[in-house]
Amino acid sequence: MRAIFFGSPFDAPPVFNRGVRLFLIDFRQPGLYHQVKAQVEFQGGIVFTRLFVSIVLALFILVCLSNVMAQSQVDKLPAVDPFSWQPTILVDCPTAGTLKRANFNVVMRAYPRGGILTATNIGLSNRLMVGISYGSEGILAEESPNWNPRIEFNVRLSLIDEGLVFPAATIGFCSQGYGSWHDDNDRYAFKSKGFFAVASKNYPFYQWQLGLHGGVNYSTEQGDDDDNPDFFIGFDTRLNNEVGLVMEYDFATNDDKDQISLGKGKGYLNLSLQWLYADNLVMEILLKNLNNNRKGATDIWRGLRVTYVESF
Repeated sequence: MRAIFFGSPFDAPPVFNRGVRLFLIDFRQPGLYHQVKAQVEFQGGIVFTRLFVSIVLALFILVCLSNVMAQSQVDKLPAVDPFSWQPTILVDCPTAGTLKRANFNVVMRAYPRGGILTATNIGLSNRLMVGISYGSEGILAEESPNWNPRIEFNVRLSLIDEGLVFPAATIGFCSQGYGSWHDDNDRYAFKSKGFFAVASKNYPFYQWQLGLHGGVNYSTEQGDDDDNPDFFIGFDTRLNNEVGLVMEYDFATNDDKDQISLGKGKGYLNLSLQWLYADNLVMEILLKNLNNNRKGATDIWRGLRVTYVESF
């Protein structure tokens, strides 16, 4: 029932129209006007309250549906393992990343002249990682393998975790070089890093992250009488959910002697194209010496690398 006032309040009789009663109220009765006014205001308040609650509920339902749809889209994306964002190595140069406690990896490289190099590393703690490696040239060939002279070791200690401003910092030692072993100079074709210190920092890049890395090293392979310290820089990023790109530049200041060294003094520009097949499996195409720095090389150095990461 609602009250509609029309005409003079003293001479209009009650009227009925389409089921809605229009009636006359005599405001001459004491206090009746204030009672009707209070009743109308009360009914208006109820209507406003119901309208407000309905709007709030509708907005709440829309927000919930949006969150559910967004989460369903996220669930369709492959899970991201920290290893894929914080690699422990670029192509040949180390990063500040280390395997977490009770995590280990198995790495296999295939390189020119039928070479195979295998390595494994284990995180003894969240800061300390150790590993060993061994390989040979000529395994995938018809001649006898040219085995590396010894098992090589990799040890690294994380000193500083990455922060909002400062990069992560790690020190370590790696005696594993890459490529053929040269008995005359007591060195690998690409010298091992030896003692090194490296810093790494991740930055938001489009929908992914861009990792920047830089470090200094001092190799123990000095049979060519070049004992200078060396420097390296690089980056890693992802192009989509399955493809990653890695690039590094090794200044090779310890491999630029005019007569004995294998380098021409231009440093080594290396690249890796990654296929992130699963959360813990990465396959890579390695392209090294892109700037033709090696003496006697007529083309770029090509290889493959497979990395598998697991935990105990």
